[in-house]
Amino acid sequence: MFTPEMMESVKKVEATRAERMAMEPRRMTAEEKDALLKEFHPDYKEEAFCEIKIGPNKGQKAPKELVHLLHSNSRLLADQVDLSKIDYDVDVLVIGGGGAGASAAIEAHEAGANVMIVTKLRIGDANTMMAEGGIQAADKENDSPVQHYLDAFGGGHFAARPELLKRLVMEAPDAIQWLNKFGVMFDKDEEGNMITTHGGGTSRKRMHACKDYSGAEIMRTLRDEVINRGIPVVEFTSAVELIKDSNGRVAGAVLLNMETDDYLVARAKTVVIATGGAGRMHYQNFPTSNHYGATADGLVLGYRVGAPLLYQDTIQYHPTGVAFPSQIYGALVTEKVRSLGAMLVNVDGEAFMHPLETRDVSAASIIRECTARGKGVTTPLGSGVWLDTPMIEEIGGPGTIEKRIPAMLRMYMNYDIDMRKLPILVYPTLHYQNGGLEIGGDGFTKVIDNLLVAGEAVGGIHGRNRLMGNSLLDIIVFGRNAGKAAAARAKDVELGEMNLNHVEEYAKELKEAGVETGDVSPLLLPKYARHER
Repeated sequence: MFTPEMMESVKKVEATRAERMAMEPRRMTAEEKDALLKEFHPDYKEEAFCEIKIGPNKGQKAPKELVHLLHSNSRLLADQVDLSKIDYDVDVLVIGGGGAGASAAIEAHEAGANVMIVTKLRIGDANTMMAEGGIQAADKENDSPVQHYLDAFGGGHFAARPELLKRLVMEAPDAIQWLNKFGVMFDKDEEGNMITTHGGGTSRKRMHACKDYSGAEIMRTLRDEVINRGIPVVEFTSAVELIKDSNGRVAGAVLLNMETDDYLVARAKTVVIATGGAGRMHYQNFPTSNHYGATADGLVLGYRVGAPLLYQDTIQYHPTGVAFPSQIYGALVTEKVRSLGAMLVNVDGEAFMHPLETRDVSAASIIRECTARGKGVTTPLGSGVWLDTPMIEEIGGPGTIEKRIPAMLRMYMNYDIDMRKLPILVYPTLHYQNGGLEIGGDGFTKVIDNLLVAGEAVGGIHGRNRLMGNSLLDIIVFGRNAGKAAAARAKDVELGEMNLNHVEEYAKELKEAGVETGDVSPLLLPKYARHER
């Protein structure tokens, strides 16, 4: 599959491998990292952002693509919905069928609540399913939640909300045991002890994995638990607007059947937004590792009812997305490949960074290599750098790749690339929404009553950069907590008359601000969808 020019570069990679394996890669200083990020990381490109004109974050910046959605009107301005006709009436409505939504629904059900999941694709069609490398938890003798906290806090540029990060790390060991109890097939040694590895920015080996399909295995287990409990799941149905009651509290959502275009009304005493990320917005024209439905829906829904965003201007670009072949451009190459020993090297076979720097630093380093230094490998869709995967077999012995990252091996073998013998080409891909809706430690938004958020739609857990393995962890920790809190709150809620007054008020604000996009939001599906509504 590689071109003759690529193969010439591969020879240089092979020629320098022994020397690179013998050396100790140098870590960057804090000053070097800051300078690198400011010059090369996409979050620092001022032209890629613009000002939010209305709402709780008025005057702040966000990616242009997200601002466009926030500046667009509800589709319900043109399409009238009869709120007196209630199609679903529940205690807890969970919007989103990924890991966070499933965890919330399970715990709400466990607490005795009448809970329902609504998801615009199928349950499990989520970024959770596509996570590969693992889930962090400080549950070994040489580790502690305090050390986990310090790693994550520093990796997030000291911007994480302490109450959220503390909850994440303190509840991590229990989250692992919860998943283990449900039957998640974690990697274990012959004595049944969990095998853990390093991730970028971690000072201890605390990454628990299921080969390199950790997210798929976790999602499989959670989905089975939802189904076995008989929790209703309404698939191919999107939440297009939250409903408030006469007391200003969230009271449910207007749903859109994606197959029939019919509107449905779901009344709920509490609502959990678990809609995931925004990769299919393709910020700055980057490819994405995200699933098809990741279009920032929850951010729009929450913002329109008045819930503020936090760190909405920061996005994680995973340093190792597929740069070649074109058929899988942007697909995730798990960080676990590097934790097993593979080095990032340029067209001349030179290692240009420590292989386990944090993700933002790694991404910026690759971009610098391919742009300013002109040391990238030319591909049909741009350029990339080599991830020297044969090093894994040199370090761990023959069979290590097939044993530890079999899904990655199969993905490349489909295109006649044997990563055991040849390096692979990578370039940053749009991966994770660092920012999102602001919540307190209990999972509720700080302004709108009875509205909770869990998973990737939350802002503040990770600060301005997330470490590997902390996303699969946060969907479990905050998903579970949201389900428990939503069920507890629902017991004391008496809903008033339902209305959509905030939709008209939002439209009025847009008009007064002189903003008119001509579009409606949330987006629901990417612009290149075959049947875009």
